[in-house]
Amino acid sequence: MVDDADPAYYVISDLHIGGDEQLGEIDFLDELLAFLERLEATDENAELVINGDLFGLWEVTEIDGPAKFEFLTERYPDLFRQLRATGESIPITLLPGNHDNELTAYEEYAERLAEYNVDLVRSRSITRPVGDRTIWFEHGHQQDPNNRFEDFANPYETPLGYFYNTHVTSRAGRLSDRGRYNWLKDVQAVTPTERVPRWLFSKYFYREMNPLLRYAAIPFLLAFNISVVIAVLAGLDVAGVWTMPVETADAALDRLGLVGEAVHFILVVNSVIAGVILLASIPVYFLLRDVRKTVDRFGAVETDLTVDPDEPYETAAREVFVEHPETAIFCYGHTHRPTINEVDGRLLVNTGTWLKRLHRRDVVTGLLPPVFYPSYQLCVVRIAAEPDGIAVEYEEIVKPSPYTEEVTLTERLLTLGRKPSPALPDRAVVPAEATPFPPNSGERTDE
Repeated sequence: MVDDADPAYYVISDLHIGGDEQLGEIDFLDELLAFLERLEATDENAELVINGDLFGLWEVTEIDGPAKFEFLTERYPDLFRQLRATGESIPITLLPGNHDNELTAYEEYAERLAEYNVDLVRSRSITRPVGDRTIWFEHGHQQDPNNRFEDFANPYETPLGYFYNTHVTSRAGRLSDRGRYNWLKDVQAVTPTERVPRWLFSKYFYREMNPLLRYAAIPFLLAFNISVVIAVLAGLDVAGVWTMPVETADAALDRLGLVGEAVHFILVVNSVIAGVILLASIPVYFLLRDVRKTVDRFGAVETDLTVDPDEPYETAAREVFVEHPETAIFCYGHTHRPTINEVDGRLLVNTGTWLKRLHRRDVVTGLLPPVFYPSYQLCVVRIAAEPDGIAVEYEEIVKPSPYTEEVTLTERLLTLGRKPSPALPDRAVVPAEATPFPPNSGERTDE
């Protein structure tokens, strides 16, 4: 049943505002202020829910405790003025995430945020009524073993993710402007973290490497795949299994003049290298396989560094749906992946991120580093009761992709036809359900 008194919920998460030096820049500040101004002017019965990681307090490493709040208000005065103005029109609720978990540890944060009309809920999760049912909100880091807090509201608890962000991400913010262009700060956008070494090598190759060295290496690397095939065929030729048409190939290259000679030289050098690599890879393969079996036997590595992007949250949602059958939607953030999945007739909703996102694309051919295309998918999730059920809609906050400035012509040519085109999920509806719910199932609760 739709009640005119039921609010519509606007949900955002994972803005990660704040951090050392270059991390302190907000690429989306204008878009965020415009969105808050729009909510300030609305006549709609609405509530803004910020579902975790509004601030990047982990990345503010040179200030301790609640003094970080002064740093934030002094650095972003326009943002806090607008929060105060918007909060006079509609409720603003902030649920902490892992990057701003420190908010839960000090009462002073709640008091200071209240001055800007932001209600800080120092809880793991909250629920809100929608029609005859409820929405479950949590940031999602409690389902991630690398960022889970066992002792809630303990400012001294430091999961694995804390060390990564204070020693890697924060350090990158302090060093980023030393590069040929300001790229190192984007390490916070690389997910999963296992991709960081490949991303670093990609940026070194396409941005930091001496251009003469890079352009000299590209022909050899592009031809490497062909050279592997030639090396294999040469081995078959030596073994008498198959005869290579060397004279035909040489004649074809001779007709190309100097270009043919250059191609012939590159293929010969690459084929020798490829042959050596193929020979060396056989014992290395068996060695690595044996090491992996030994590690598994001792149980030295029990979990991956990064959790599955969906499965832990589907499991958590099912548990909530069983324990709280009135729940229609499990809404979370944390993984920066805007998605909607159906779970047991309900919806599992991820609110994405306002940070830059990086999309890996392999090159069309050759032994070259992958290319990481940047994009923005700024979005607001609107959840409201409607006649056909409870609707979830993603609204895109338009911000041009920076790929034309951050992806070189070489990278674009090497990934021709592979440019990503990310899209937000379509509208989804949880249909009305006749199952009776427990008394007071529509009350707001904080857990």
